[in-house]
Amino acid sequence: MSSPCCQLCGAEKQTVRKAGFQVCSSCCTLVETLKKHPSIIENVLPYIQDRPSWSNGAAETRETDPELPEVLDGKRYRTIDRDQNKWYLSVSEVDGHPVEVFASTAFDRDHELQSRISNLTTITRLISLILRHIFLGEKLTLKKCLKQIQRSSRNKNDLPDMLYRVLSRYVATT
Repeated sequence: MSSPCCQLCGAEKQTVRKAGFQVCSSCCTLVETLKKHPSIIENVLPYIQDRPSWSNGAAETRETDPELPEVLDGKRYRTIDRDQNKWYLSVSEVDGHPVEVFASTAFDRDHELQSRISNLTTITRLISLILRHIFLGEKLTLKKCLKQIQRSSRNKNDLPDMLYRVLSRYVATT
């Protein structure tokens, strides 16, 4: 016969039945504490679910998206593409987490690079939106994605403009 195993922590210790689980004495204490103080669960849930917890350490339900500060910490990285063009990638951070990405090159005025730049702008805007969703809990919607895609367009019928026009058809009309 195998030795008892705690269903919460996996420890091979003597267990008791608590809250529908076979638990060790340590987990039994935890279950009792959570039963007496259920608000602890709300504070731990973001950690367990790999979601952001807000500045006071407690998870919050937000009616509006968090505002980014006017000034952010950031890092700039210099890279070289396959055509030997120098690019600068800037990553803005909040609490050490990336929330915005920007890319620029010294060749912005080169007509050949214009369509690449508008595509790049689209990518960095959408990545920034995703990063704010992941690390700041900002709500991600199709309308927000469309706004960023539209702002990326540099010319009529460039890729961002075409994406905007096609995807706009999916916005529910009110």
